Amino acid sequence: MAKKRSGGGLTGTQQAAKFLGVSVLAGAVLAGIALPAAGALGLAAKGTVEGFDEIPSNLKTPPLSQRTRILDSKGGLIATVYSRDRTVVPIEKISPYMQKAIVAIEDGRFYEHGAVDLKGVLRAINRNAQSGGVSEGASTLTQQYVKNVFVEEAGDDPEKVAQATQQTIGRKVRELKFAIQVEEELGKKKILENYLNITFFGQQAYGIEAASQRYFSKHAADLNLGEAAMMAGLVQSPSRYDPINDVEEATKRRNVVLQRMADVKDISQGEADEAKAAPLKLKVKTPKNGCITAVHGAGFFCDYVRKTILTDPVFGKTSEERQKLWNLGGLTVKTTLSPRAQAAANEAATAKVNKDDPVAASVVQVQPGTGKILSMGQSRPYGLDPKKHETTLNLGVANRMGGSTYGFQVGSTFKPITAAAALEKGISPAQTYTTPWKIELENNSFRTCKGSPTGYDKWELQNELEEEAGTWDMTGALGKSINTYFALLEQQTGLCETVQMARKLGYERGDGKPIEENPSITLGGEVSTPLSMASAYATFANRGLYCTPVAIESIKAANGDKLNVPQTKCTRAMSDRTADTINQMLKGVVEDGTGTKAGLSDRDNAGKTGTTNDRMDAWFVGYTPNLSTAVWVGDDIGKKDTSMFRITIGGEYYPKVCGGCLPGPIWKVAMTGALDAGQTPSFNTVSVPRAETPGDKEKEGEGEQSPNKPGKPNKPRDGKPGGRGPNVPGITLPPGIFD
Repeated sequence: MAKKRSGGGLTGTQQAAKFLGVSVLAGAVLAGIALPAAGALGLAAKGTVEGFDEIPSNLKTPPLSQRTRILDSKGGLIATVYSRDRTVVPIEKISPYMQKAIVAIEDGRFYEHGAVDLKGVLRAINRNAQSGGVSEGASTLTQQYVKNVFVEEAGDDPEKVAQATQQTIGRKVRELKFAIQVEEELGKKKILENYLNITFFGQQAYGIEAASQRYFSKHAADLNLGEAAMMAGLVQSPSRYDPINDVEEATKRRNVVLQRMADVKDISQGEADEAKAAPLKLKVKTPKNGCITAVHGAGFFCDYVRKTILTDPVFGKTSEERQKLWNLGGLTVKTTLSPRAQAAANEAATAKVNKDDPVAASVVQVQPGTGKILSMGQSRPYGLDPKKHETTLNLGVANRMGGSTYGFQVGSTFKPITAAAALEKGISPAQTYTTPWKIELENNSFRTCKGSPTGYDKWELQNELEEEAGTWDMTGALGKSINTYFALLEQQTGLCETVQMARKLGYERGDGKPIEENPSITLGGEVSTPLSMASAYATFANRGLYCTPVAIESIKAANGDKLNVPQTKCTRAMSDRTADTINQMLKGVVEDGTGTKAGLSDRDNAGKTGTTNDRMDAWFVGYTPNLSTAVWVGDDIGKKDTSMFRITIGGEYYPKVCGGCLPGPIWKVAMTGALDAGQTPSFNTVSVPRAETPGDKEKEGEGEQSPNKPGKPNKPRDGKPGGRGPNVPGITLPPGIFD
């Protein structure tokens, strides 16, 4: 039985014998002897020496994993992400000192021998036999390069890495044969270039350019003699000779390289001695990787871009293909992010809500007509440290894109969707309903799209205040957010028609499940996301044309090829007349309705407030003709008791949070910062029929607007909280839930 060392490995003599066997095989390959796939040498593993007639394309131009740069719409860098920190550069952009240093220390006869250095093999055999172990190897740069290609392809898969580095005769022969073909087809210069770009230099740096930046904060082309020698010395053992962790050991290794360069006459002995006497003079640059490094709080948007590439079929039919594309990197991703809008959204989200508050804020902005996502801001910073109140949960998007499990109930911000469905059915904005402040409706009077009743019990609902009993038209009910009105309007319009309108507007649940067809949807009882709501309201601004949201404008691969990217798809959700009418009615909400604290004085703008049960969620969604913004404030942790009554947020005390008193002002900051003062497009003006209501008569003598003037609701009590119904019919809604 073969003897083993105490650690379980082969003895020195056995290692030398093994090396001799490999060396003999090397000689055989050099002589052009074809080796059998099985036989006396024991190469029984199928494929170990088969398939050598053609060199694999990956050995000619290996698909090296590189940095991906994510840019904003102006070309500014948002973040750099990578699985391998590498920037591939041509040989002309690598210091001549570096080229000479790596050859001198790793393969001094590189330019004299072929793929296998027979002299080196014999020398190594002799020295290893004398030492009784393996003290010297004989792999050429070309052989090392071939091995590195297969290691690179293995990525972070431990099993594949083990296969690529296993110390078997079959693998060694395979490596040798490929090395011969690489030499024939690529030539020395290209092999050296590829080698310097693929090699690991420690400290997460792959390739000479990334390593130069890591240790000396300079390009590979600018490395001086001493720097190049230190870098070349790292290749043998990046951890042992790491200059950041052990300057003394790294210096010794550098000096070995310098002396070797002098020995092979690449430099003079004087140059070597002078360089040896100099200190290392590191200028370490900490690598910045991932969306955590994104500027202007754009980490959540950056991660949304990553999720898009990993999930959209345009980037690959399977998740494996898309993951490979992302890991390979080398992409230049130009996104839709507006640096101005992002800065404004981030300022707005953090100005009114602190990162350590019990609730969080999310701001999402979308461009009407293009679907371009212009910003994503949050009050909690993007990151992995909960002690710093960091999170990677994107509160603005659906779960599949990194968002919360379900999304959030949207409160009265849904009511304009019901109004749009009613207008599309031919119901006039002058339609009135007279109700007490609390009503009961039969659930079997509401039908799903399959024609089934939603239940057989009663749906009880109420307005916020007992005095909110009376007669309203559609404009007035939107301004005062009258729940009883919109329940009756949904009943007349049809639950199915209301749900279908929501679908046309891109309204979606955060968990991706179909919208539940319950009457309470008209009061905001269904869940959704800020991105979904911003996109839906952008449809009103775009005169009824809904455009799917997109985050990527273009992508270039490392070789300069352009990749296909998801394109927005615009479909008509409603007539332009319906959208124009909604715009006029919602103008009143910000002019003298529940959203007065949000209103912009210098341009046409419209929006709607929303607050849900126990003030768990508060919203303001609004828009101008060229920008739509959704703001959500609420519990992002999942505490059931986080209701926004008697709460301090952003250093300000709120007896009760409402859509108009916190999300509204956040919206105003975001819009003001994002919009260009010189661009103030107007909504298309239409006449909106009004009904004469008792409230209008009372105010006619007080200088209030005529009830028939378009777009002006009866003035509601400012700051009144707003509507949200239960998720299922038949649940009584307590006071204090409506906006």
